[in-house]
Amino acid sequence: MKCKGFLFDLDGTLVDSLPAVERAWVNWASPRGIAADEVLNFIHGKQAIFSLRHFMAGSSEEAIQQEFFALEKIEAEDIDGIIALPGALQLLATLDELDIPWAIVTSGSVPVASARRKAAGLPEPEAFVTAERVQHGKPEPDAYLLGAQLLALEPEECVVVEDAAAGILSGLAAGCHVVAVNAPEGSPRLEDVDMVLNSLEELIIHKNPDGTIDVHRKH
Repeated sequence: MKCKGFLFDLDGTLVDSLPAVERAWVNWASPRGIAADEVLNFIHGKQAIFSLRHFMAGSSEEAIQQEFFALEKIEAEDIDGIIALPGALQLLATLDELDIPWAIVTSGSVPVASARRKAAGLPEPEAFVTAERVQHGKPEPDAYLLGAQLLALEPEECVVVEDAAAGILSGLAAGCHVVAVNAPEGSPRLEDVDMVLNSLEELIIHKNPDGTIDVHRKH
């Protein structure tokens, strides 16, 4: 496929933060009598506030916000074991070397996403779309539409790279090309994405003289 820029999800795509995410949410759910599996099967790829509203249905917005800030503090401070996923650092270095625009588009908040990016040693993106910047989180298209806009590109000129079902649906809804990497088996609409990868190491990027980018899969 051809493109002009990249929009990357963070958790599970560029960064392995799974242990930290699961620690925070299981510790939150346990005293409330919510099964760990129920929480972990719901939260991935979604904004924390969206998940809290789901599990705290009937609670006041003030109570939900209090839980969000407490959870956000825990997730921003717990960076134990957070590392860049295979191929992530090399891919981002290649994009910077070739002067190809890229952004991080995450459902995480600024404190959490910033802490995880730094912990994994990722370079600073040209644009950083976090939960605070959009009214509707993934799977709605807002975050990826904003990411494209911040790179001064049309959505169809961007490749979204995602691992979570909510993010894949968001990228497709935005009208972007979508590459699914390490997506859970049975994720919705995988047949509609441009590529399904096991690792970012499989991506080959080539910049043409006219500025367009060819994206291939290593065979």
